[in-house]
Amino acid sequence: MSTHEYNEPSIVIGTAGHIDHGKSTLVQALTGTDPDRLVEEKRRGITIELGFARLDLPGGASVGIVDVPGHEKFVRQMIAGATGIDAAILVVAADDGIMPQTREHLAVLRLLSVPQIVVALTKCDMVDEEWVEFMGGEIHAALACGPYAEAEIIPVAAREGRGLDELKAALANIVSKQQHAHHEGFLRMPIDRSFTVKGAGTVVTGSLWSGAVAPGDTVRVLPSGKKTRVRSVQIHGEGVDAAFSGHRVAMNLADVSRDDVRPGDFITALDAPNASNRFDCELTYFDCESASSTLESGSTVRVAHGTKEVFGRVLFMDGHAKLKQNEQATAQIRLDEPLCVLRGDRFVIRAATPVRVIGGGRVLTGHPRRRSILSESDKAVLSALACDDVGAAAQAYIEEPNAIRTVADIAGALDVSEAEAARIAKTIVGKNIVAAGSDADLLFATKQTLQRAASKIASTLLKFHATSPNELGMPKAALNHAALPSLNDTRFDAALAVALEKGDVVSMDGVLSHATAGAAAHARAQERADAAFALLEGTLTPPFADGVTSSLNCTKSEAYAALGDLEEQGRTVKIDRDLYYDAAVFNKLVEAVRAHIEAKGPSLATDLKDAMGVSRKYAIPVLEALDDRGITKRDGDLRTL
Repeated sequence: MSTHEYNEPSIVIGTAGHIDHGKSTLVQALTGTDPDRLVEEKRRGITIELGFARLDLPGGASVGIVDVPGHEKFVRQMIAGATGIDAAILVVAADDGIMPQTREHLAVLRLLSVPQIVVALTKCDMVDEEWVEFMGGEIHAALACGPYAEAEIIPVAAREGRGLDELKAALANIVSKQQHAHHEGFLRMPIDRSFTVKGAGTVVTGSLWSGAVAPGDTVRVLPSGKKTRVRSVQIHGEGVDAAFSGHRVAMNLADVSRDDVRPGDFITALDAPNASNRFDCELTYFDCESASSTLESGSTVRVAHGTKEVFGRVLFMDGHAKLKQNEQATAQIRLDEPLCVLRGDRFVIRAATPVRVIGGGRVLTGHPRRRSILSESDKAVLSALACDDVGAAAQAYIEEPNAIRTVADIAGALDVSEAEAARIAKTIVGKNIVAAGSDADLLFATKQTLQRAASKIASTLLKFHATSPNELGMPKAALNHAALPSLNDTRFDAALAVALEKGDVVSMDGVLSHATAGAAAHARAQERADAAFALLEGTLTPPFADGVTSSLNCTKSEAYAALGDLEEQGRTVKIDRDLYYDAAVFNKLVEAVRAHIEAKGPSLATDLKDAMGVSRKYAIPVLEALDDRGITKRDGDLRTL
């Protein structure tokens, strides 16, 4: 089949129903494909693993059929098959009626929010018409109070071919109204089978939940994070140039073994979020076996998501103690092993023991912080996500008091790519939200948050100047630590930019100071520098740093700062750490040395000392400074120009 026939999202239909009610027989009659692939399945006559087939419907539509197990021991595989399907065929044998696993499968379909079903009343050739009519009434009554009350019930005798056309027509009617739910977004495919093909290598299969995949694409295996290249892609056994969401897909992967990609893992795009060991959700309690039982917060459950089941602990939010039958609550589920959950995913929980379906729900966020008590901001975010309003969720997330959010923060909270997070955030800028930072480090916060942070910076500087009146200001790192230690460099820069723009804070001489207190400190520093210059001006024997310190009655660090300021202003020349000369006097010393060497030739330090008119205490450091500057050159005991 040519690729263009697969270039649109497809519909996946799953089967559900009790063991030996004829699901696999029905699929084979509808499609011509026997879904019972394994020898063990042939021997035992039951479906152990998922089977797949293609079904062509009236009107030209083509859908994928997932045949799932019905035995109670294989409910986990049934959940794996039901996850990601768009509609279902509920198979009920006319000679047996609705059985416990029928009800459990129905619960799974409901919890996974499968929107529509058709009931295939099978084995009608084994009962009379009156019984068929009676059983149809029983099924209708069983469905009457749930989401599938309007489901069509089609009597079928698969081996005779009776009712198959009517069943296909009912499915075609569903397909015409159904839109695949996972079209856009990241490439995500839960793996349900992994095997080796001789001469080709590792092959994985699954239902493509979202996105698209093509030969040559580089993808990731989660939760391991291992990267691999897609060698080829098949749909219904035929090679294609690309596969889109909704199709049953097989991928041949390069440089990985079966140990690297196992059923339960996900194939994802490189930029898809990582697996998570916890998620927040809307959880509904629905015990198929005991309507009077409850689910207590802290209970250990089996969490089935995609094609994997792991243990986890349910923690209800805000002190909610327990759920009764059909009650719903917001919860965080903490997992023993990571799952590739994202916002909007459906999951099912089963009791740890005895194993049975007891509920399920929808993921609200797949990468939350550990919490069970919600702030008002948390509640607003989760409420918006429950309504699928990502814009409102982003706004509530950014509006959390004192929060300055990066694009990566927003992407993690909403389970979207960073590009999508930036796009969403930019749409709400102006609604009390401002963007700060550079394009490479874009930040979002409320105006109030940035103004409060800027005020905190200013007040911290005022306190600093009050306790350190002789200091010009604080280095940025020290100010960050003192004022807003919870903010990293990028977030602090955003708040600092507001403080600088307001004029409360000024940057001067490599430090940050308050606009008022800092100016006074700068004036005092200049006064100290002027006083130090008065000690050095015009003299051949200026005081060393210790002398400046005692003369000005200041600290040694303040004396060094004053001498350094004079050098920066060009008023002095630094000879060494402790000796500075008036620049005009230094120039006279240089000229005296030059004149002596030009007249007398190479000269000793003693001769140059006399030429400069200074003692050895000053002459030696001055001559070494001239050597360092390349004015003189020392050759043994002599110096030349």
